[in-house]
Parts: sequence; C-alpha cells; structure tokens
Amino acid sequence: MDSKELPDPRVSRFWTKYAELLKRFRISDKTIPWYRRHIERFLSDHPDIRLRSHTPETVECWLDQCGRNTAISDWQFRQKVDALRILMGHMLHLTWASGFDWNRWSSGSYSLERDHPTIARTYEMIDKAVDDPKNHLARAHPEIYRRYLVAIRIPDYATNTEKSYLGWINRFLRFHHDKHPCDTAESDVASFLEHLTLQRKVSGATQAQALNALVFFYARVLERPLGEIGPFKRPNKPRRLPTVLSPSEVNSLFRQLTGLNGLIIHLMYGTGMRVMEVARLRLLDLDFDYRRIIVRAGKGMKDRSVPMPELLVDALKAQIEVVKRQHDQDLASGYGSVYLPNALSRKYPNADKELRWQYLFPASRVAQDPRTGAIRRHHLHQSTVQKVVKRCAQAAGIQKRVTSHTLRHSLATHLLESGSDIRTVQELLGHADVSTTMIYTHVVGRGGKGVRSPLDRLAS
Repeated sequence: MDSKELPDPRVSRFWTKYAELLKRFRISDKTIPWYRRHIERFLSDHPDIRLRSHTPETVECWLDQCGRNTAISDWQFRQKVDALRILMGHMLHLTWASGFDWNRWSSGSYSLERDHPTIARTYEMIDKAVDDPKNHLARAHPEIYRRYLVAIRIPDYATNTEKSYLGWINRFLRFHHDKHPCDTAESDVASFLEHLTLQRKVSGATQAQALNALVFFYARVLERPLGEIGPFKRPNKPRRLPTVLSPSEVNSLFRQLTGLNGLIIHLMYGTGMRVMEVARLRLLDLDFDYRRIIVRAGKGMKDRSVPMPELLVDALKAQIEVVKRQHDQDLASGYGSVYLPNALSRKYPNADKELRWQYLFPASRVAQDPRTGAIRRHHLHQSTVQKVVKRCAQAAGIQKRVTSHTLRHSLATHLLESGSDIRTVQELLGHADVSTTMIYTHVVGRGGKGVRSPLDRLAS
C-alpha cells in the first residue's frame, strides 16, 4: 500500500482519510501538512517496503535515525512519532501498533533545560545569567551574584536550593524596586515577608524558605548578618498528612502501565526512590549479585543503597540490553558520550563513552548539551514520569491527588503496616532525621490513628 504505487485517486483518498483522522485527534489545520510531510519522509526512506508491511523494527530504526539528527527539534521529533502512531495504529490498525511503546519515543525526547539540576553547574561562574531578564541580581549586581554562587557552592548546597534561594532574592529585589542590597535593612526583610503572607497568600513553609534564603544572602554573601527583624505576619502552619495509596490502588495504577514507563513506576514504588534519583540511575549503579541499587548523590548529596525488587530483575537486565544496543549505534554514529558529574570527565577522559556510565533510562534521542554544546544522550526528563503517573491515576479512577512522590509515601506506609522497623524505613528513604519518617505512622492503620468508628459498632 505504498502511496507511490497507488493510482492518483487512491493516493488522494488516502491523504484525505488521514487528514480527517488527524482532525478527530484535534490536530489543527495548520499542523496537518506537517504530519503529512513526516509520513511522506517515512515512505521515501523505505521505498521497497509496502506501508502495511512495516514492523516495529522498521519504525524503531527510523525513529532512532531521526533522533540522531540534531537539526530536528524536540517538537518536530514528537510530531514524527505522533504522525506514525495515528497512521499505524488508528488508520491502518496494524496488530503490533497497539503494543508499540510510542510514549517512550515521544516523552523521552524532551531535552534538559539550561538550569536542570543534572547539568546546571557545568559552566563558568557568571555564564549568561546577566542576559537573563528574570535574574535581577546578576543583571544589576554581577559581582554580588558571583559572590552568591561561590557562597552557595563551596558548602555544596543542592542545585534546587541554589535556584530556589536565587528566586527569592530576585523577588526581594523587585519588591524593593531594585534597591541596592547593601542599602536594605531588617525592616525591608520584614515588609517583604509580610507581603508574602498578606498579599501573596503563601504557606508557612514557603515564607520560611524565603526567610532562609534572605538570611543566607545577608550572612554569607553580603557578610552583614541580619539582626532583629521584628514582628511580621506569619501564616498559619496547618499540619498536612501525605497522600497514600492503598495496595489495591497501587495495583490499579500499575494495570494502566506498559513498557518502559511500567518499569520506571514499578521501580519507584519498589525502592522508594525519588523521581530524579530514578532518572539519574546509571548501569554501574545496579548490583545484581547483591540485589541492590546504589543511589548516588541523593538529597543532601548522600549515597545510599536500596533493595532491588526480585520481580524487576529480568526487566532491568532487558533494559540494560536495550541501552547497550542503543549505545553501540550511538558510537557508530559518532556520538555515545554521556554527562559525567563534577571533575570525572577530566579525571577519566574516556569514561563518558563507556557503557557502564550510560543512563539506565536514557532519552530517546541525542541532544545538544545546553551548557557545553556537546552532543550527548541525557537521561529521561523527570517531567515525563510525573505526567505518566498523573495520567495513569486518572485512568485508574483514583480520586486522590497522585504524584510521583505519592509512590514513595505509599511504600513507607506499606512497610510500616507490614511490621518493618521505622529506622529501616528511614534508611531506605534517605531521611536525615527519623522525625521525617515518623509522619507515616499517622496514616498507618484503619482510619484516624487506627480507631474504629462507633458507627461501625452500632451497625454490627
């Protein structure tokens, strides 16, 4: 059914039918011609294969080849995947199309941003921050911004903390109309914090984070520690309990998952790892002999080990084979490097192309490192996992607010329910203080604190 072999009327009907199908999928009239071009390119690249004769292998090979073309942007690549998905699965109804992991190719194409925690610190101290309109500190006071970076990086604060603190400092400067930081005083800090409560309606935790950022800024950057700030309005701090899924709800969530996403979500629940910890796993972090997984530089820059679920051993080994084939093809195409943290790339110049350093869950295409310009295959973007969890929870009919972190809460609760020691759970989750883990004791049992309602006794 190659369009080149069809008479002109049949070719016209073919494209008309495809365009009508795209409209049912709410593809705009402006975008439909692009979808057609993607299909035409696919056909021209396979002149000897009839359309209905295509297999998952030919589609994967073509997408893999397109993924190595750095001239194709992320959104164009996702369009190619979507164009083929609609054609193969919904127009031609090929039997293999429903089981093909289209989502892996589409969601795995998102590139890491310049300020992504994985790569944010692979650049000189000022970089292009002075050109960022949102970074008031860097634009107006580049020397103070440089001192801020030195102050927060020497003690090795987390990258997310660096971004968060900088955001609050910039909001503080904007609130006071870009007054020089050295000309501000404790009263200016108090008025800003009160503004957050009364006007912005922030939570107590958010206001506390803003205060921590300003205390750090004055003490460590300006070297003028804040004195008595004075009274200011504080929001109420309601005690929040974590959302926890029951075992049956976890199973219903799992039933919505297939392919690579299924492995990732199962791994998150089975180990209690955070979404970024899973995304950053490398092949060398898997220890099949001891059935453990090493989590490198987790929260607080601490390493820890988590048990490898026996149920996932075969799937993890299969994923390693997928990564190996992909890495071999990348090397043959002149790529194959991966980002190495800290100074490892200088200490081991060739390590970035070794198989063991490759990410366990790599992106579906190579991309330019937004900091260094190097062409690499980064890890899967964590936002794709978060979206999958939310989508599958809705499909499973779960009414609770479910995020990727809910799986971590659920694991901790289920372990405590099964009799695990709280110190063991603390170590597994990587909590610095057992008081953090103690919150899960409040959701263990039936109802509030395991109390049976008097109404149930009356009914019996």
